Amino acid sequence: MSDVLVVTSKIKKFIKEKGEMNTSAETIDVLSKAIEQLCMRGIESAKNDGRKTVMARDIVIDHI
Repeated sequence: MSDVLVVTSKIKKFIKEKGEMNTSAETIDVLSKAIEQLCMRGIESAKNDGRKTVMARDIVIDHI
């Protein structure tokens, strides 16, 4: 696993407040990996368009 790309305390707080549930360490790993993949897709999209800036339109979320 690479670096954690989400703020663990904020994720845990959000889940606790919205669902009154605890959060496993594995959940943080999965969310971080998902963010990493979204960023990599955004980077590729920007490169393909000849830009050096990742823009909102480069981030495509399939599951939402």
